[in-house]
Amino acid sequence: MTTKYKAIIVDDEKLARLDLKNVLSTFNEIEIVGEANTVNAAELLINKFHPNLVFLDIQLRGESGFDLINKIDYELDFVFVTAYDKYAIRAFDVNAQDYLLKPVSAERMHQTIDKLTHRALKEADSFHQLNYDDVIFLMLNNKYRFLKIDSIVAITSDADYTFVHTVDKTHSITRKTMREWENRLPENHFCRIHRETIVNLGYISKIDDSLSNSFKVFLKGFEKPFLMSRRYAAKIKEKFV
Repeated sequence: MTTKYKAIIVDDEKLARLDLKNVLSTFNEIEIVGEANTVNAAELLINKFHPNLVFLDIQLRGESGFDLINKIDYELDFVFVTAYDKYAIRAFDVNAQDYLLKPVSAERMHQTIDKLTHRALKEADSFHQLNYDDVIFLMLNNKYRFLKIDSIVAITSDADYTFVHTVDKTHSITRKTMREWENRLPENHFCRIHRETIVNLGYISKIDDSLSNSFKVFLKGFEKPFLMSRRYAAKIKEKFV
């Protein structure tokens, strides 16, 4: 099975975008659906085409590629393509899938595509939908323990880690990704409300739409609300009545 990626290229130099498109044209796994030279143009493309992969330059004219990541409210893969190696550590801090130095060779790009494809296949092979009354055994706070799915109130993310918030008001850290949680948790009980947040629908007490660009979701037992981006609002309204 070949994993297909719908991708956009973000670079402020036209020749650099052309070079990258030429390299990517030999890979059947990649479909380029658009290109942008600014953060705002890239954000518009992402909202229009909903790609699952972005090839992103870090130094844009007067802007930073990191600014784009902060504007995106759903999970997708980023591969940084830049002339500077000094940003590598920060790139992986924001969970970039790879870091490529210009000019990018076909051989180096092949390594990147292999890494993306193998990870996607591994996630697909390990996929198993959980039931609400299931109990799973996983590492939390560096110790293996049992966790009841129905005890999960919310899951939040921070870089490579996720925090599991449970009914006893504890929060535990694990290396499971948001994508893994979203794929495995029972969708009739859990819903993603933000790139960084999944909530248990049964614990929602109120949704406040007083904010202009987002909603506040209040959960039972939690004083502080969670933010819900408008991208996810329609989805959660279908489930939460």
